[in-house]
Amino acid sequence: MWYDNQFTEALNIQYPIIQAGMAGSTTPELVASVSNKGGLGCIGAGYFTTEKLEQEIEQVRSLTTQPFGVNLFVPGQHTYTNEQVERMNAWLKPYRKALNLEEPVINISEAQQFNQAIHMIIKKKIPVCCFTFGIPSQDIIKQLKDAQVTLIGTATSVDEAIENEQAGMDIVVAQGSEAGGHRGSFLPSKQQSTPLIGTMSLIPQIVDQVTIPVVAAGGIMDGRGVLASQVLGAQGVQMGTAFLTTVESGANDLVKQAVLHSKETDTVVTDVFSGKFARGIHNEFVEKLSQYVGVLPPYPVQNQLTNAIRKTAASNGKREWTHMWSGQSPRLATAQHVDQFMDNLVEQIEALLKAVQ
Repeated sequence: MWYDNQFTEALNIQYPIIQAGMAGSTTPELVASVSNKGGLGCIGAGYFTTEKLEQEIEQVRSLTTQPFGVNLFVPGQHTYTNEQVERMNAWLKPYRKALNLEEPVINISEAQQFNQAIHMIIKKKIPVCCFTFGIPSQDIIKQLKDAQVTLIGTATSVDEAIENEQAGMDIVVAQGSEAGGHRGSFLPSKQQSTPLIGTMSLIPQIVDQVTIPVVAAGGIMDGRGVLASQVLGAQGVQMGTAFLTTVESGANDLVKQAVLHSKETDTVVTDVFSGKFARGIHNEFVEKLSQYVGVLPPYPVQNQLTNAIRKTAASNGKREWTHMWSGQSPRLATAQHVDQFMDNLVEQIEALLKAVQ
């Protein structure tokens, strides 16, 4: 059976499908619907307060009895200067003026928020915890393992995958360059840049170097992508953009429509929105701020400086001033309910398998 393997056994799910933890775009309805259909729904808790996370967990639990996960951002080291912030505020002033916004106050509380989220996951007996932007400390890994939480890491290169396995991750998501949203990179390449290895190239190379199950991510939107990933050695897939445009997604309708009406050449990898590289649809904001690449404040400082601009612009229908995360296969995106999407996905996979038997 295409869905019966070490990966689905480890997560106690029917189908090897993970809904990506799209911070800011997941809803309890999305997470629960994916889990109810046999996949693994994930709460995108990267920006959540502890109170918000607890509320989301309780809401998901009221909608499903199936396993689900929580996706967290691993805190990084931040080096920035007041001069960088002042300079960026000057560059962002025209946008804030047009949207009637005040300058935000920078508040770096990532580590504290992350630690509180870990305690909440243990307290609420969440079965799966996914990590992006790095690997947590051995102390945190031990706490989670002692609580029988299955750990999923993210890698954009073979070296990152090896580090995930050596640290104690149970499963690793191999994120190809086609993936929408933030890159999960945490080890710089020799060129001191974010790795951008395509999914088809990345998967078999990682599979050959680690013993834990590998999950493919990046550009996978339908049954063809699922089966192609398995042929390359992956035991499952993580899908983001495919779920972003579903009815249950919490993404702004402006973003959903932008993805649904985009083509494969419309996306770029940029760090102008958050200070961390992410793939999204090219627009005026990306074009204008790209001239400052190299001198931008790092994540999460840049993220906080542009946050209100992006949210207000999206609410006001200004797609040229907000982020619109998307993978490289937007032509395959559909506006369906999750139940319908999952049913169609499984049917397509089984039809493809029957055709080649």
